[in-house]
Amino acid sequence: MVDFEHNVRHFKPSGTRLNELEEVNITIDELESLRLSYLEKMKQDAAAEKMQIHQSTFQRTLQRTVQKIADALVHGKSIRVEGGDYTMPGKDGTGPMGQGPVGGQNQGQGRGQRGFRGGKGAGTAGPGGECVCPNCGHEQAHQAGVPCPQVKCPECGTAMVRK
Repeated sequence: MVDFEHNVRHFKPSGTRLNELEEVNITIDELESLRLSYLEKMKQDAAAEKMQIHQSTFQRTLQRTVQKIADALVHGKSIRVEGGDYTMPGKDGTGPMGQGPVGGQNQGQGRGQRGFRGGKGAGTAGPGGECVCPNCGHEQAHQAGVPCPQVKCPECGTAMVRK
C-alpha cells in the first residue's frame, strides 16, 4: 500500500543531457519504503505493516533502494521513478485518501517485482508492452502469460519489471 502520491518521477545530474546518462529505475513501492523509513522515521516493522508487506520484504526493498540511489549519485546516473508493487488506499484507482487518479500502471494499482497485489482485479497490464531491467535498463518484448518479474535480465540477472 502506498499512501503518498509521488509527483516527481525523474531526477538527473545537472549539466548533462538526459539521453547521455545511464538510468537507475526506482519503483513506487521502493520510493515509499525510503519515504517511510527516512522521512517519516518509521521503524521497519511499522512501515512494513503500513505497506501491507512482511518486515523482511520491507528491509530488502529499502536496502535495494538505498543501493540504487547510491549507484546513481556516485556514478552520475539519472533516477526514474515508475512501476512496482503497490496499491493506492482506495484500491479503485484513486490516490491518497481518494484524491483522484494517479498516473501509472492501472491507475494507482501496480504489480512489480515482489508479486503482492491488492484489490480485486488489480495488477495485470495486458499482453503487449515490454519488460525492462531496473538495474541495467535492458529492454525486451513482454511474453504474454509470463509476468516480467519472473523473467531474469539476460545482461545482469536481475528480475525484470513491466514498462
